[in-house]
Amino acid sequence: MYQGIRIAGFGGQGVISAGVLLAQAGMLEGREVSFFPSYGAEMRGGTANCSVVVASDEVTTPIVSSPDTVIVLNEPSLSKFEPMVKPGGLLIVNSSLVNSKPVRKDIKVLYVPCNAIAAEVGNPKAMNMVALGAFAAVTGAMSVDAIAKAMTRVYKKLKPEIIELNVKALKRGAEFKLN
Repeated sequence: MYQGIRIAGFGGQGVISAGVLLAQAGMLEGREVSFFPSYGAEMRGGTANCSVVVASDEVTTPIVSSPDTVIVLNEPSLSKFEPMVKPGGLLIVNSSLVNSKPVRKDIKVLYVPCNAIAAEVGNPKAMNMVALGAFAAVTGAMSVDAIAKAMTRVYKKLKPEIIELNVKALKRGAEFKLN
């Protein structure tokens, strides 16, 4: 099993923390992982993306140039990262902020209103959790439970009620399936 993932958006959307969570969840499930962040000139409001590899065998490079899955959280990320998705791969689009439609016909596309769902569950900052829930459910690369468990390790200073809202957002995201 090998899953190369790219998550992209702007600083403040939780792009990097989503990548850290995926890597931690992969380790909790006994997989080999790598995590490679990339920031724009400024962290909050600038561009941010990260590469995560989750594999059953040794990961030889943290660079994911042709990802199996790309999660785009904002409009500029769609045009920049859509071309990178490998043919037959998956593009998860935050339809709350991305109005354009992907142009490629050789990939699967899942539209998830991440911001709207996060607001509905009571934590607008959990929009990245919604995207991760959708990713876990559609790809099967890791379980939603592993991501939820990883939260308690990665976000040690968060209050339990915030963790609970994040898990709720994660589970709501997992309800999205490909048509």
